[in-house]
Amino acid sequence: MLIDIDKLPKEGLTVNRDFEYPSAELVEEDAVFLKPVHVELIVKKYFDQVQVAGRIATVLRFNCSRCLTPFEYPVDSRFDLIYLPEEIEEIKEELEEEDVNTLYYTAPHLDLREVVLEQLNLTFPLRPLCAENCPGICPVCGVVGRDGTCSCTVPGADPRFQPLKSIMKDKK
Repeated sequence: MLIDIDKLPKEGLTVNRDFEYPSAELVEEDAVFLKPVHVELIVKKYFDQVQVAGRIATVLRFNCSRCLTPFEYPVDSRFDLIYLPEEIEEIKEELEEEDVNTLYYTAPHLDLREVVLEQLNLTFPLRPLCAENCPGICPVCGVVGRDGTCSCTVPGADPRFQPLKSIMKDKK
């Protein structure tokens, strides 16, 4: 959904709609959309700056990083972004600390579809887990820990790592 920056009304533009993306556009390879991405945005222009603020909500399916079991992951995220024209970026020679969060648009358009997808991808956990205390998979028999316990005995730690353990205890 392209927004023409020059034609934005003075009071701003309100967007309240659903976006559908193919799951292949997500940064998490195994993630699958279970619901369309619902978006509530306000786009305002202040001189050359464009503010995009709003909320995205959807439900995704991830595979747990520990036990590989699929689980639902609800997303309900808010964001507030400022975009500047791309020409300003070219004029600047030095990146200042406050410029790290500044984004740029190519006049005269801003693609809201790309903005929403980027914000959605930023909400993902580094390691998706079905539960914080997920025990994972038994390294011996492969049984998923939360489905039941196995009778396997996991071998103890390698004795060659004992000196490293004592170093770590000393640091605490």
